[in-house]
Amino acid sequence: MQTETTDPYANGVVYKKNLSQYHVHTNGRMIKCSLSSKLWKDFETSGGKGGRKKKVTNTREKHMDPVAIGDRVRCQLSGADTGMILEVLPRQNQLNRQSAKPMPGAHAFEQVIAANLDQVVPVFAAANPEPRWHMLDRYLVAAEYHELPVRIAITKMDLVRNTPVEAELLEAVERYRRIGYPVTLTSAQNNLGLEELREILTGKASVLVGKSGVGKTSLLNAIEPGLGLRVQTVNETTGKGRHTTTHLEMFPLAAGGAIIDTPGVREFGLIGLAPEDVAGCFPEMRPFLGQCQFGQSCRHEDEPGCAIRQAVMEGAISPYRYKSYLRLKVDL
Repeated sequence: MQTETTDPYANGVVYKKNLSQYHVHTNGRMIKCSLSSKLWKDFETSGGKGGRKKKVTNTREKHMDPVAIGDRVRCQLSGADTGMILEVLPRQNQLNRQSAKPMPGAHAFEQVIAANLDQVVPVFAAANPEPRWHMLDRYLVAAEYHELPVRIAITKMDLVRNTPVEAELLEAVERYRRIGYPVTLTSAQNNLGLEELREILTGKASVLVGKSGVGKTSLLNAIEPGLGLRVQTVNETTGKGRHTTTHLEMFPLAAGGAIIDTPGVREFGLIGLAPEDVAGCFPEMRPFLGQCQFGQSCRHEDEPGCAIRQAVMEGAISPYRYKSYLRLKVDL
């Protein structure tokens, strides 16, 4: 008589992580996993970059996590709902940032926000809090660097309807639309733009980024009842004011797809880019790259014969975006 054998190995997707514990969705169930010591060793000797071998010796790299939300992983099952992650399968893409420094003298480190994404959705409020377009440009540059599609969502449109602020906001929105970024104007109070946003999220793995207080909870509840409340509960466990996230989670959508909501951050540091890479992450600047008098060596600041500066003067590039570009270069 043959006995039925169960395969102790399975592939899955990381839906949640909290410190050293990972929740992996596999075969219709969720299992709690730890990381194998070999995975940690391989990650440390590669510096977390997958291929460039070096010994991890500094604080920044020791804080890096080899597993991100959205990662596809290979697990060894050790019980009905427990296991160990043995391998992180190759990523299609990722979105990362440089962390803020938790205290003076501390080292910043790379934080992978999510992996294997279909799109990034920056969420900004029309008012309360006032939108910071320079922060949006940071998100856009990070997404462009990782070749991730972007859909911008503006919440709380009901707060500015028929006011002078609305005209200023729509002017800014049009600036991004002309570049090619889709922008959805929404209001959970007036049901504005909710169906459009629901269609944007359905069937895709989306990461929402934005400050606290922009109205993501109300927006998500309007799209799918109860979803925003679940996200809010998770975010409250991270602790307000902390610079590093200890608890991230991906939430499946009833209509298909999933969202990853990131707790509001005060800073979004770019990482991996050199100052000379930034212009290429501004889609409206790309056609002018290499056309300057000094070619690819032009810094696009005060050099004579700069094609990008000329495009700004001719209205082909927004002065606001050009100023944002200069600020981002200084920060790197």
